[in-house]
Amino acid sequence: MAYLAPSEFVTKMVDAGESKIFMSTRDTVIRAYMAGAILSLAAAFAVTVNVSTGVPIVGAALFPVGFCMLYLLGFDLLTGVFVLAPLALIDRRPGVTLGGVLRNWGLVFIGNFAGAFTVAVMMAIVFTFGWSQPPDKVGTVIGHIGEGRTVGYAAHGASGMLTLFIRGVLCNWMVSAGVVGAMISTTVSGKVIAMWMPIMLFFFMTFEHSIVNMFLFPSGLLLGAKFTLMDYLIWNEIPTVIGNLVGGLAFTGLTLYATHVKTAPKRSASQQASSRLAA
Repeated sequence: MAYLAPSEFVTKMVDAGESKIFMSTRDTVIRAYMAGAILSLAAAFAVTVNVSTGVPIVGAALFPVGFCMLYLLGFDLLTGVFVLAPLALIDRRPGVTLGGVLRNWGLVFIGNFAGAFTVAVMMAIVFTFGWSQPPDKVGTVIGHIGEGRTVGYAAHGASGMLTLFIRGVLCNWMVSAGVVGAMISTTVSGKVIAMWMPIMLFFFMTFEHSIVNMFLFPSGLLLGAKFTLMDYLIWNEIPTVIGNLVGGLAFTGLTLYATHVKTAPKRSASQQASSRLAA
């Protein structure tokens, strides 16, 4: 398993952030759409495994298959670009602006949500046999997840909001470590192992991941769970997105950049141009 030194993979992180900022709108949205869809299928798979086995660690151990798949295919999650895109701005890469970073985040959010919602509708059809019967066991569990992690937080007021935010922070600390894990090895097996560990941790600990929630909560609403769209937005999605941004950037992106970038090799003008063309 070929391993890259931190000074090397931090440079790759900045390069990746730069390439995503200059990526076309079409490619950004398509890649984000597929990432949201694949991760949602993995979430449905993990919940199904948990319901079938009654052993949550089994579902958590298998959930990373979706994350590994989408990153090996070159797709993008909002939680990943939260970490990578700002590094190109901080590194003062030519042509990179705050507006470019925000554009990338906005497009990836839209694509992720569209992909997750597509799978939510498909799985709601599966769970209800085309809405011809009440949700099956898995659909019922997904509905309860939505209730517990919206109105459940709301019942605790400010303390619930703080807990939700911290779970979002902890989530993308681990998820962004998985994103970096895809860059620390040059072999598929090495990438998969490095991605697998932190993703399994976040899922088993039930931390809040904004894209997974884009599937779980709309699914719950489609299946008749007892919470509202505003419950979902205010008491989950919005605080989770903010927590994911803080956790990934503060605990992964900025820490690695601050301590390793000074030893990272500078790229030539031709290498910078190549990264833009790759987008």
